[in-house]
Amino acid sequence: MELTNNTILITGGTGGFGFEFASKLLALGNTVIITGRNAQKLRETKQKLPAIRTVQSDVSDPEDIETLYDQVTREFPDLNILINNAGEMRKLILHDSHELQDITREVEINLMGPIRMVQQFLPHLKTKKAAAILNVTSGIALMPFPVAPVYGASKSGLRSYTQSLRVQLKDTNVKVFELIAPGSPTSLNEKFKDLDGFTPRGLMPANPLIEEAIQGMKKDKYEIYPGPLKVVRFIIALAPKFVLAQASKVGAKAMSGR
Repeated sequence: MELTNNTILITGGTGGFGFEFASKLLALGNTVIITGRNAQKLRETKQKLPAIRTVQSDVSDPEDIETLYDQVTREFPDLNILINNAGEMRKLILHDSHELQDITREVEINLMGPIRMVQQFLPHLKTKKAAAILNVTSGIALMPFPVAPVYGASKSGLRSYTQSLRVQLKDTNVKVFELIAPGSPTSLNEKFKDLDGFTPRGLMPANPLIEEAIQGMKKDKYEIYPGPLKVVRFIIALAPKFVLAQASKVGAKAMSGR
């Protein structure tokens, strides 16, 4: 995949992986548009990356996606790459009381958001000579992470959807990539650092992680496993019960319900 002179839309571009994608893809000579829910964070990102284009939009809201599509395709008709990066990860103790509408929030953001984004933008992408979709999943898509049960379910679902999407689009000009991201010291993982059993060891900084993702796209690696996941994915496949037991140590006291 050629990663210069493209027009790229990145959801959740104000921090973490999204910001790194935006910064690096701008430097490669692309036009980059980012979305985010928080107007102040969008303004701050614009100050850091003056060449960036920003649109306030919430991927969990279907009406926002329709509005985003109308605006972006009108202002940037050359759009040919979509990066579904926006996501949320929560510690959820299922013994606790949760509002039914709120308990599935990560499904709306992490799974329904990318599905709706693809469905909305796919007809436009198919008109381009070269186009791509990259969905950001997680190593947790390969295994349960009990202290974040809904996040894990959403990323597993997104991985399955991405694989099916790739099959359905194999005879089109739209390439379908998946970044299976290892844990990284971004705000997504910040809320877990005080849990019993959590260790920052093995977390991969966002900068080299996204650099590997971009190099993977350039080489048409449709499933990109950066850093430790190159090896860990085989351990997960060979010893799933052992890996689950290790993952279950994070937040074990809180999850016991005592």
